[in-house]
Amino acid sequence: MIPKSFDYYAPASLDEAMRLLGEHEEAKVLAGGQSLLPMMKLRLAAPTALVDITKLPGLSYVRDEGGHLAIGALITHDAVEHDRTIKERFTAIHDAVVRIGDQQVRNVGTIGGSACHADPAADLPTALLVLDAQFVIRGREGPRVVPARDFFVDVFATAVGHDEILTEIRLAYPPPRSASAYVKHSLREADFAIAMVGAAVTVGDGDVCIDARIGLGSAGPTPLRATSAEQYLGGKVLDDETIEKAAEMAVEGADPPSDVHGSREYRQEMIKTLTRRSLKLALSRVK
Repeated sequence: MIPKSFDYYAPASLDEAMRLLGEHEEAKVLAGGQSLLPMMKLRLAAPTALVDITKLPGLSYVRDEGGHLAIGALITHDAVEHDRTIKERFTAIHDAVVRIGDQQVRNVGTIGGSACHADPAADLPTALLVLDAQFVIRGREGPRVVPARDFFVDVFATAVGHDEILTEIRLAYPPPRSASAYVKHSLREADFAIAMVGAAVTVGDGDVCIDARIGLGSAGPTPLRATSAEQYLGGKVLDDETIEKAAEMAVEGADPPSDVHGSREYRQEMIKTLTRRSLKLALSRVK
């Protein structure tokens, strides 16, 4: 199908972009377009204007900021995939990004665009949630920082206001003996997930859990944290028995849909399986 007609703008600055968004009530930000444009072609989205920020300077980077890693919202999935710091210290992000679409999609799609699209079946939102990402949102009154728990608010909806723009994602460096992982189940490797789970762990001597985070995707309108399972793991040795119990608890609060790809019950069982896999994979990466 062909999308409905729309106005197109390519602003030269963030301020101009925000002004244009304020002037056009039904405008959308274009930041790669690998999610938005297919929805427009299917007429699942019909913005009256596109504000293209893909060529704005200063929003594509990965840099060390001391206590955290700063990632510009316009950096492509391919650049994220090949960044050494992300691959070594934020492995859940690397696990997720290599499973996004194909190489052509990763060459154009951006981390900020994927986050703001907020598809509950997309890879990056779950990985960002489990790593407690912080989102820097720029508005006319200046920047504000929103934690991942508050960023994803509904299906295809985030805390970014209509005339605001996500400019940066921040990831706090994990403490020693920490690692993360992201796994998903889909019909084909590059497809949207039927179920996905991310895990991040910090352990002490004897693999005693100091901190655990478990994120679920395709389990509700937004990515979710499996808080009951996380709390259960605290202070326990991460052995097979403990991980199995946590996997059983991971579905508490999850509300996966039923569709042609799988029933609610099937997705619940996959969440348990993927929780086991992600926790064991994260634990195996602890150095």
